[in-house]
Amino acid sequence: MYEGDGGVPAPPPQLSPAYSQCPMQGASQSVRFAGHFVGMVQRGCSFAGPPYMSRRATVMNQEIRFCTAADGAQLAYALSGDGPPLVMSATWLTHLEHQWRSLVWRPWLEAFSPGHTLLRYDSRGCGLSDRNAGSLSFESSVRDFERVVEAAGFTEFPLLATCQGGPIAIEYAARHPERVSHLILYGTYARGRLRWTESPEEVEKGRLLLDLTRLGWGRENQPLLQVWSAHFQPGGTIEHLRSWSEQMQAATSAETAVELLRITWSVDVTASAQKIKCPVLVVHPERDVVVPIEEGRALAGLIPDCRFVQLDSDNHMPLADEPSWPRLVAELKKFLNEPVPARIAAADVRKRDQLPLDALTPRERLVLEGVAAGRTNAEIASSLGLSEKTVRNHITRVFDKISVEHRYEAIVRAREAGLGVQDKPAGRH
Repeated sequence: MYEGDGGVPAPPPQLSPAYSQCPMQGASQSVRFAGHFVGMVQRGCSFAGPPYMSRRATVMNQEIRFCTAADGAQLAYALSGDGPPLVMSATWLTHLEHQWRSLVWRPWLEAFSPGHTLLRYDSRGCGLSDRNAGSLSFESSVRDFERVVEAAGFTEFPLLATCQGGPIAIEYAARHPERVSHLILYGTYARGRLRWTESPEEVEKGRLLLDLTRLGWGRENQPLLQVWSAHFQPGGTIEHLRSWSEQMQAATSAETAVELLRITWSVDVTASAQKIKCPVLVVHPERDVVVPIEEGRALAGLIPDCRFVQLDSDNHMPLADEPSWPRLVAELKKFLNEPVPARIAAADVRKRDQLPLDALTPRERLVLEGVAAGRTNAEIASSLGLSEKTVRNHITRVFDKISVEHRYEAIVRAREAGLGVQDKPAGRH
């Protein structure tokens, strides 16, 4: 539990007229940047959150841990809830602690932590992870996700991804089909915004939003946060707008925010989406202006075993009090409770049992043939014209490639693959 200063949460002060008299549904005006329309904001609204917003008491039943990426970057991840595993891929702006205060993310955490051990993490450059973690790229995002899953000790799990977290989840599921049992993709895409070449106006608007983000990040009373909140949750209240403001400022710097947007808007995982083996549920708001529903339909059409659900909503991120939210939660929980189809389970078993013989060199395969036939290292060395030391080195590499630790395991697995069964040395039975 996180409480206010001194361990006691301070009572919320009275809101100023700027907060109490400015509902999101009030008069609006257009915002233009470099002569282009980029969104609507509420006329006369102040949106910087009051000081008590960051100090109020918040229950966070989570355990935060850290792991180290391949390049040395420190990655923060959190485990909450209890039950079978559920993993969420990181989206654009993350902060493991602030998400429990966020009007955007807290409904998701409260819906899916009960009944699951929920794994979340902060992207490099965001939240509690290293803010100065070297170069950012889509590949580093995927590898960071792999590292977090490994550190958490999860071996097989359903994967939930929203918006910019979708391409990371798609790529991971394509690379690791044996790990992902179910994949949920909400409000996301296979092609980033800067690749919507059939809609040049949207591409140009994306570039302008990048510039607006760079210039207006973290400044009070700038139209930037109102533009973003109006895009993500046009049906929200002034409280939602404050929450967006606080999240953006807590998550990262302007430079990192822009770079992460540029990366995710430049991605294309179309080929990877077609390789996904597990059941997939794609859910998309009907009138989403951040990711048009056409992109969601196109994504669903790429994936072999995919179900598509369309939500009756204007909000890219649903509001907890709108009718589409309970329907979304119900659809996701129903999907998560579905058993893995027998054909997929059988395929997974075959994949686990299959030896990666293609990974062996011709000489390593001959050594494995000798091991499977029950020969000693000396006998293998003699038959191949090698020294025993060289044979031992080959065996070490072979065992590593086929993921066994002991010789008897190698013999069993190699014989199951058909090696060595007709090549027993004389005198051995």
